[in-house]
Amino acid sequence: MPSPRMEIGVALPQMAKGLDHDSFTAWCRGIDEGPFSSVSAGERITYHNVEGLTACAAAAALTERARVFANLLVLPWHATALVTKQLLTIDVLSNGRLEVGVGVGGRVQDYDALGSPFDHRHQRLDDAVAELLRLWAGGPAPDGMPVGPPPVQERPRVLAGAMGPKALARAAVWADGVSGFTVTADAGEADALFRGTEAAWRGAGRTGAPRLVSGFFFALGPDAEPRLRTFTSDYLEVFGTGIAHGVADVMTAFTPERVRSALDEIEATGCDECILVPATTDLRCLDLVADLVSSR
Repeated sequence: MPSPRMEIGVALPQMAKGLDHDSFTAWCRGIDEGPFSSVSAGERITYHNVEGLTACAAAAALTERARVFANLLVLPWHATALVTKQLLTIDVLSNGRLEVGVGVGGRVQDYDALGSPFDHRHQRLDDAVAELLRLWAGGPAPDGMPVGPPPVQERPRVLAGAMGPKALARAAVWADGVSGFTVTADAGEADALFRGTEAAWRGAGRTGAPRLVSGFFFALGPDAEPRLRTFTSDYLEVFGTGIAHGVADVMTAFTPERVRSALDEIEATGCDECILVPATTDLRCLDLVADLVSSR
């Protein structure tokens, strides 16, 4: 039987408690040596996580094969020239393995912590992507000089963390696809996003298919169920205790059988890559999911 078409990446356990030097290094190397397409990290400010771009830079230096997926950068937070320089640096350190997901984020608390306005964030995202790609291509900063360093890739793949029709229509102007997420590993959510993305691409007159990426929280190994439920509740607490506990109560991706079936169901939607986001730093989780993915 041919291998499944869908790639499977693994996020670093940056949002789980207990991440340290040794576990970070072991996860990077384990993902790179395993049957996985990418290693990734994202952004959140008012939380206990390690910072996402720093984590991607470290992963770039600790890996050789897997794509380094900055998933997802909230570009309206950032000074565009600085974040471009950071991404160019990761591109060099990874020898051209960088991929970028961008969005506007959903937590006003993070904007407030950074002193960044929450309003007009969708237009600011559009403008930031255009400027990032201009600078990446060697376009000058105000002093007439490029920000550097010279990239390995001529242009990075840029995916949009868009969801609704308006956001997808905007993304269809500049993105190479979408990077979505379904907290509860619901293939129906992924399918709705992907069909909406394809419609937005057609509406924009785009030729070629958009890249379709999704992902979900999971845990495997000892105490996987309580680990996953506690992780989910903690992560979503910013949206209110009721929402956090309600979602945590319906989480199911804590057994090999359920993770496997979720991957199969999401693959059936036409997903190009699914990102597994671990709820634990326990390396046994990585070993178990590597065995599961290898056996698909």
